[in-house]
Amino acid sequence: MTILYHISISLYLFASGIMGIFSRKAALFYAGRKSLLSHIEDEMGYSQDSDRETVWFHCASVGEFEQARPIIELLRERFPLYRIVITFFSPSGYELRKDYPLADHIFYLPMDTRKNAAKFIEFINPTLVIFIKYEFWRNYLTTLNKCGIPVYLVSGIFRQGQPFFRWWGGSFRNILNLFTHLFVQDENSASLLRGIGVERVTVCGDTRFDRVHALAQKAVKISSVEIFCGSSLCCVAGSTWPADEELIVAHYRRYFHREKIAKRYSELRRGKFEQNIDSVRFAKFPELDNVISVSSSESKFKLIIVPHEVDEHQIKKLINLLRDIPYVRYSELEGSHRSEKLSEASVLIIDSVGILSRIYRYGTFAYIGGGFGAGIHNILEAATYGMPVVFGPKFGKFKEARDLTELGGAFPVKSEDELVEIFDKLLADSAFRDECSQVCAGYVAKNIGATEFIVNSIAPAK
Repeated sequence: MTILYHISISLYLFASGIMGIFSRKAALFYAGRKSLLSHIEDEMGYSQDSDRETVWFHCASVGEFEQARPIIELLRERFPLYRIVITFFSPSGYELRKDYPLADHIFYLPMDTRKNAAKFIEFINPTLVIFIKYEFWRNYLTTLNKCGIPVYLVSGIFRQGQPFFRWWGGSFRNILNLFTHLFVQDENSASLLRGIGVERVTVCGDTRFDRVHALAQKAVKISSVEIFCGSSLCCVAGSTWPADEELIVAHYRRYFHREKIAKRYSELRRGKFEQNIDSVRFAKFPELDNVISVSSSESKFKLIIVPHEVDEHQIKKLINLLRDIPYVRYSELEGSHRSEKLSEASVLIIDSVGILSRIYRYGTFAYIGGGFGAGIHNILEAATYGMPVVFGPKFGKFKEARDLTELGGAFPVKSEDELVEIFDKLLADSAFRDECSQVCAGYVAKNIGATEFIVNSIAPAK
């Protein structure tokens, strides 16, 4: 098994070099590993703080970094002299957070070979190591264990189908015993671990709850979004992919055209058009009086779409999907005509990165993307504002999504019809909407506190 592991690591790097011809992400991954150890040795060697104790955080990508971030911030506050080193496996994490100000050094993680692990640990000389969620790098963990350096897993979550719990998973189970302690999100994970003899485990929740709560408390206003939403009901569709956008736009097109019909009918009823319109024409279509309950003047509905990928090609595909629906791009809202553009638009496209968590505060409910692909993105950033959340069917790996679905604050959908049903209910039924909102806000509030517990457990006394 060990030989196969080493072969697979080498093949992965080789394959990324070939795939880099076709994929920018693969190209960044491959380029980021070129002469990486030499770069790390030089940077750490020239560092003026080599006598400081070092805490090393490893995160796979952006999501795991958000779980590490509350711990980094609290450690920095309590122990300002600690040197913080952060590594990323994924280019998306590294590229987005390579300038994070609370870290002293940020690197790609060298590939997990014995030689790389030994050299990297020698260069950074960590006092304490924290891996986030799913990180189980065999050679790094083995080397840390041999060096007597404590290493913790934080916000870990385990499922029955993982290799650790299969009859053939002995080699994988051995990896878990290399951790000093595992801090897991739920009791099910702890039970699974204890069932295979891993006793150094504590249930303390997910640090993301602390992160989203902190973000909500200090969120800075975005005036353009505030003006756009006004007093309207608003769906914030966050981290969307094309499959999500097709469903969302299809629903909004129904609403948009029904609203136009309702508005025209209302104007006719108020006599704003020719007076010789025969009243019999209204009698023929009595259903127009109830054409759409959510199209009333006091509950206008707007849509904000925040694509996961904001490159120009994807934005143009989204614009083509909207067709006749008036929209405005966030990047176009500079200058004196901002108010005019916002007043004319029904859809706001966010073609900038890094502001989604601040945008959720303006929504009535949220749609979270990814559920028709590999899996949903972060629903807690919306839930912390008390927003009911809707997402696609791929959510089973995410405890918070399962919990909120069971509690009645989240709604998975498998088709356009199901999305239309829940969207229209959230728009038309304010009592239902308020009930869902309370569920989501209460769930986040109840789960705050993991960061404090972890830092108190692993950090030395002052």
